Amino acid sequence: MIKVLIVDDHPIVRAGLKQILVEAPDIVVAGEASNGEEAVSQVLENEFQVVLLDISMPGRSGLEVLSQLKSLKPSLSILILSTYPEEQYAVRALKSGASGYLTKESLPEELIAAIRKVSGGGKYVSAALAEKLAFDLSDDRTKPLHETLSDREYQVLCMIASGKTVKQIGEELALSVKTISTYRRRILDKMKMKNNAELTHFAISQGLMN
Repeated sequence: MIKVLIVDDHPIVRAGLKQILVEAPDIVVAGEASNGEEAVSQVLENEFQVVLLDISMPGRSGLEVLSQLKSLKPSLSILILSTYPEEQYAVRALKSGASGYLTKESLPEELIAAIRKVSGGGKYVSAALAEKLAFDLSDDRTKPLHETLSDREYQVLCMIASGKTVKQIGEELALSVKTISTYRRRILDKMKMKNNAELTHFAISQGLMN
């Protein structure tokens, strides 16, 4: 039996996922968590084969939680299930140790297939993503600027580029305006840019926006 932990801050999403997975006789939802802290606690106290992990959660992002879970239990299979399109986060997530990446628009049967594959130690990615991963690995010299950002900085970059204000980003991530402003300044410094317009233009030109 494949024991799954669902990590998502929306109760309705967790309920929907449980409804999907109950149709699979070899999969059981053995735990739920609404944030990173709960996820870490559950993983330390229980044995799961697969963690279904959202990226966008209040407080610590899913990518930060992913790194911590992999450091605690390297053999744990973590499948990212996100509203963000592949081109935004998939490569970063896989390089951080995720076993696969699915968007929440995926079909139920695809989710079940992905859980079965990663539970056996495999990787689950789309054909387009597999091609991008192969290209990135073969040519590190042309590493794009956004690859220099931390996971949280990258998340803030995408949110700025989508038109959100510093205040809106702070509210969504449960962080202060001062903290988000600090992240914004670091992003601008690292990418040698002057303002949000330049960041937005870069994100669009790199295909980071949906």
